Amino acid sequence: MARVYRPGAALPARVRRRGARLELRIGDSFASCLVSGRTATGSVWDALAAALLALPVQRRRAVLLLGLGGGSAARIVRALAPAARIVGVEIDPAVLRLAQSRFGLAALGIEAVRADARDFLQNSRSRFDLILEDCFIGNQAELQKPQGIPEPAFAWAAQRLCPGGVLASNAIDEGPAIAASLRRRFRNLVQIRLAGYDNRIFIGGGASLSARALRRAIAAAPILAPTLPILSFRTLQRR
Repeated sequence: MARVYRPGAALPARVRRRGARLELRIGDSFASCLVSGRTATGSVWDALAAALLALPVQRRRAVLLLGLGGGSAARIVRALAPAARIVGVEIDPAVLRLAQSRFGLAALGIEAVRADARDFLQNSRSRFDLILEDCFIGNQAELQKPQGIPEPAFAWAAQRLCPGGVLASNAIDEGPAIAASLRRRFRNLVQIRLAGYDNRIFIGGGASLSARALRRAIAAAPILAPTLPILSFRTLQRR
C-alpha cells in the first residue's frame, strides 16, 4: 500500500527484513513486501492484483498502478500478464529508489512515473484495461486515502479506462465511499476481504464480473491460488 503525500509531510521510508520477507515500511505502516523465491505476497497485494483476472487474457494489455510502492502488486501483474504495458505511479522519490535498489523493480519492465496519482489521472491521455488504486497517507493508526480519492479521482480514472475496463481499490476506513463511487460507474461490483486484515478490495467491472467467477479464476492461477484460503468474496452489485 503506497502513499500520496502532502508537500512537506513525507514519512521516512525504510526496508526491514523478517526471515524470507523483505518489507517496505513508510513511517510505521506496512507498504510493500517481497518474499524470497515467490511472486505473491500472501497478503493484500495478492487480492488487489487479482482484479486482473476479471479480464479475459486478450484484454490484459495495459495496467496502471496508482501507488506503486515497492512493486508488490506490480510483480504479480507482470507474472499474470507478461506482455502487458504496466505503468506505476509513485510520488515519493525515496520509495522509488528503494523499489529499484531493494525490491527488483527494474527487472519487471515497468514504466515507473514519479507523480501524484491525482495529477497523473488528470493529465494522462493513455488508456488502460485495468487501474489499481493503492494510495494512502499517514501512519498506521491514522491511515487514510488522500483528499480527492475516491472523488473526483475515480471520475478521472474512469475516463482513462478502455471500454469494458476494470477499476480496483484497496480500502480501509473509506470502504463505503469507495464502494459508492464504483457503484455509480460500473455494472458490477465485487468485494474481497482478507482474514487478519482490515483492508477490503473493491473491484468495479462489467457483465462478466462476479464473486464466483473471480474466485474460480484465482483458484486456477498457480501464483495466487495459495492465497485463496484467506480470501472471502461477495458480489455487492450485479446488473
